[in-house]
Amino acid sequence: MKKNLVIVLLLSLFVPASSLAVIPSGDDVTTKPHLYYLTNAQAIDSLALLLPPPEVGSILFLNDQAMYEKGRLLRDTERGKQAAEDANLAAGGVANAFSTAFGYPITEKDSPEIHKLLTNMIEDAGDLATRSAKQYYMRIRPFAFYGVATCNTKEQDKLSTNGSYPSGHTAIGWASALVLAEINPNRQDQILKRGFELGQSRVICGYHWQSDIDSARTVASAVVATLHSNQKFEQQLKKAKTEFAQLSASDKKSR
Repeated sequence: MKKNLVIVLLLSLFVPASSLAVIPSGDDVTTKPHLYYLTNAQAIDSLALLLPPPEVGSILFLNDQAMYEKGRLLRDTERGKQAAEDANLAAGGVANAFSTAFGYPITEKDSPEIHKLLTNMIEDAGDLATRSAKQYYMRIRPFAFYGVATCNTKEQDKLSTNGSYPSGHTAIGWASALVLAEINPNRQDQILKRGFELGQSRVICGYHWQSDIDSARTVASAVVATLHSNQKFEQQLKKAKTEFAQLSASDKKSR
């Protein structure tokens, strides 16, 4: 039942295969093989997949603005502190963000196969999948639009010149959540909730509009569906599932 729910989540956010174009370069080689499973030619083209972002003054943009203001009110709360921490996804940050929800520490030491699976798919869901729409629309980010600092200013200057639509952080978080929920279906509610929170944290921080987040989840779902047709990903996923089974068995014996 739980496995079926994950599949439904994927299908509800996915679109017909005819809408998924590849990045025009046709490059079958990745520059960072340790961060990618898919080649450029296999990648999701977010520009072809997504509708344009809401125009300033539209009803959808009014919702973006309302969600921005709602999020900004949370910055001095515990949820706001979590949002600031969620901005740090580099150097094992993705795996660390999901460890509690997953029920086991996801580290290179404690669960190397699961850790490797997540690490290698980061940019398949992030840069590779979101690049085309980001570069084409170059949508201004909320903090730049309003001239108000984010809740975590570490990369604010750098990101001010980078398109807002869709959100790369959110795509990484949601894709990771879908894969982890498949590995540990008994914790899928907690895992998917954590993946959802990672996206909303970008709104709270002022890095992204809500529509950037919503579109990124669609991109992430398409990425995961595509990854399942990739042999290297499937091989590593199998290793991750085997490792998890061993962790679970060991945990039961120690109780």
